[in-house]
Amino acid sequence: MEISQNEYSKLTEEKSPNSKLLGNCLWAFFVGGFICMIGQCFTMLYTYLGASEQNARTWTSITLIFIGVTLTALDVYEKIAKHAGAGTLVPITGFANSVAAPAIEFKSEGYITGLGAKMFVIAGPVIVYGTIAGVVYGFLLSLFPNLIIT
Repeated sequence: MEISQNEYSKLTEEKSPNSKLLGNCLWAFFVGGFICMIGQCFTMLYTYLGASEQNARTWTSITLIFIGVTLTALDVYEKIAKHAGAGTLVPITGFANSVAAPAIEFKSEGYITGLGAKMFVIAGPVIVYGTIAGVVYGFLLSLFPNLIIT
C-alpha cells in the first residue's frame, strides 16, 4: 500500500500523543530541584560531621556521582528518568549516568574498544567544550587580571 507524504504526516500527527509542555517542564524542575535538595542535605550532613564547607561540597559531588552510577548500573536511573524527564539530566547525577550508561552497555566489547571508547560518547562533548571554555577563560584572565566573572 502506497501512502503519500501528506497522508503519512496526518497519520503521524493523529497517532502521536500531545506533549504537555508546561506540565513536563514543571515536573522536570521539581525532580531536578529534589535531586539538588538531596545534595544540599548531604552537604549539611558532611558539614555537621566536621568537614569544612569546601570538603563537604566535594564529598557531596562524589556521593551524588556514586549514587548516579550505582542507580545506572542497577538499571534504576533509566526508570526514574523515564518518568522524571529532563529533571534527571541537569544535576551531576545525570552527568554520571551519561558516562556510566554507555560504559555498561558496551563493556562486552572489551575494556579498550568497548568500555574505554564508548564511555564518553555522550559526555565527551560536554567535557571537551567545558575544557575549551576553561582555557579561553584562563587566557582572558591572564590578559585581563581584573576581569572576574562570578
